[in-house]
Amino acid sequence: MKRLLNYLPVHFVIFLILGICVQFYYKIWCFGFLHFLSVFGIILLTLFLVKSKIIKTFLSFFLFFFIGISTVYFQNKQHYTNYYQNFIDNNSTKILKINKVLKPGFYHFKFEAKVIQIDDFKTCGSVLLNLKKDTLHSGINVDDILLVKTDFLDVMPPLNPHQFDYKSYLAKKGITQQMFIAENEFKKLVNNDISLFGLSASFRNKVQNSLKKHHFKDDELGVISALLLGQRQDISKDLIDDYSKAGAIHILAVSGLHVGIILLILNWLFKPLEMFKNGKIVKTIVVIIFLWSFAFVAGLSASVIRAVTMFTFVAFGLFFRKRNFVEFSLISSMFFLLLFKPMFLFDVGFQLSYLAVFVIVWVQPKLVQIWHPKLKIINFFWRLFTVSIAAQIGILPLSIYYFHQIPGLFLLSNLIIIPFLGAILLGGIIVILLSVLNILPQFFADFYGKIISIINSFVQWISNQEAFLFEELSLSFWMMISMYLIVFSFVLLVFKYSPKKLLFFLGSIIVLQSVLLIESKQRVSKEEFIVFHKSRYSILGERLGNQLTIYHTTNSNNHKFLNSYKVGKKVSLNYTNQLKNIYSIKNKNILIVDSLGVYNIKQLKNPIVILQQSPKINLERLIKVIKPMQIIADGSNYKSYMNLWEEVSLKENILFYNTSKKGAFIIK
Repeated sequence: MKRLLNYLPVHFVIFLILGICVQFYYKIWCFGFLHFLSVFGIILLTLFLVKSKIIKTFLSFFLFFFIGISTVYFQNKQHYTNYYQNFIDNNSTKILKINKVLKPGFYHFKFEAKVIQIDDFKTCGSVLLNLKKDTLHSGINVDDILLVKTDFLDVMPPLNPHQFDYKSYLAKKGITQQMFIAENEFKKLVNNDISLFGLSASFRNKVQNSLKKHHFKDDELGVISALLLGQRQDISKDLIDDYSKAGAIHILAVSGLHVGIILLILNWLFKPLEMFKNGKIVKTIVVIIFLWSFAFVAGLSASVIRAVTMFTFVAFGLFFRKRNFVEFSLISSMFFLLLFKPMFLFDVGFQLSYLAVFVIVWVQPKLVQIWHPKLKIINFFWRLFTVSIAAQIGILPLSIYYFHQIPGLFLLSNLIIIPFLGAILLGGIIVILLSVLNILPQFFADFYGKIISIINSFVQWISNQEAFLFEELSLSFWMMISMYLIVFSFVLLVFKYSPKKLLFFLGSIIVLQSVLLIESKQRVSKEEFIVFHKSRYSILGERLGNQLTIYHTTNSNNHKFLNSYKVGKKVSLNYTNQLKNIYSIKNKNILIVDSLGVYNIKQLKNPIVILQQSPKINLERLIKVIKPMQIIADGSNYKSYMNLWEEVSLKENILFYNTSKKGAFIIK
């Protein structure tokens, strides 16, 4: 660990990450390319002229902090003069280039598209393209050029608290707007320029079409496509849920696990090259070429590029055979990736991959020393067990923070599947090669499909053991950081005791307890009233401390967004369909006006009015009679009514809030 901390790129990566975070969250740099060159040049010149080591060190760290800031700034296309939003006009003609085919939604095929031209202006920037589903396949592929006239729309934020924020997710990928089109609302243009991504997508389509000829079942073909082609679009939602509950979802995503196994296989296959002169160099080059060939086959997605870049550096480390080569290779690959793709830092897969690998490299060698089985087969599974334990130590707090669950049988599923994953990947590569060449024997395809079916059945059995699945767990950001502090200090203490490490561990416990105490006090004292958004229904929430009472007009108590709120806020839910006419919170009166249209209640001054179930009222008269502080319309109202109410409120200078546009309204 000390040796790693003395490795200079570690410090550079830390300050690069700090710069990325500061610019992403606070946007402190907004001065353009010439100003960047000026500041960059001044820092370099000062570094060259200054003699003091302390000042040189400080300036070096500041330089990489500044580089982190600038990489985020220049990755954001909104800062470019030819950004497409600068040229949008009514009825403007847009030309889009399909960059990526995404997982389809319930009603639309989805694509990531570059806006390459608006009318006669060459532009940059990306949008989410939604194509209305028809009985036929969309027929749109990567590198297709589309001419459209439909307007861009902003990506909607989540309409209820603690729902998945798709808007934020897309923003981190540089997408802030979307477009909805039907089959007859676009025209394909001729495109003679084919990108590497287009070639990759074309090859994967060819592979999938060739595999379909061999009569694989849908789930078999879906898993094969996920394992080897990086395509999870064809896997059923139920099967994905099964893998998630079994703690084996990482097997379905081409990641560091797959690329690491392929690297081991390639090192073993090409080891005889080392017997020749300069054989090590040749072997390393061949291995790296095969790794990137696999990345090409797997679609060159962000996760694949990250994993292959990581293990390309590991392959170089294996060649040089330096001490701690894996750790140094990982740090170097992280530095390289964040330098060119700073938004990777906010990707959950990036965080989980690097955390898992770092902790495996750090903790697993210490765990494996606890026991030395004499039988090779037992020793193999013991090593695999320690790898799984080390990985879980690394990712557990982060997994709970993002996914709110712990698959209790993850060890069983990983111990059974991972030992055979290398053979499955190798067999899959052979199946793909033979199918593309049209020489794949049907009996071999049937045999391989049967193996995939057995794995799916095993995973389904594991997922059905619901007693071992711990769900609805919640961690705040600071609680997660406190847990990592405890894990880090505990590992240091256990493997090499010292009084300082004991104090560090006890201090981390105090930090965790303090965070628990502060958050618990905040929850107990919390009071708020929430108007949730639910189309065609009314759902109100009255929160007092850890209890949230739900007043609703629906036929069910099972709503996903309410469960998300429950987990996110750590509260208990009590349901009732007995809605009241008047609520009160923090000296604020809340009046409910429903389909009956009753609102003339004496001694009610300046209430907040919630309109529900499309009441047939004269809103001007209501405003004059009760003088509301604010008017809120929830999702149970007709859109035409809400538009009319908004106009009247604006005219009467009363604040109006529409939950279908702005999401849930929270009165604190």
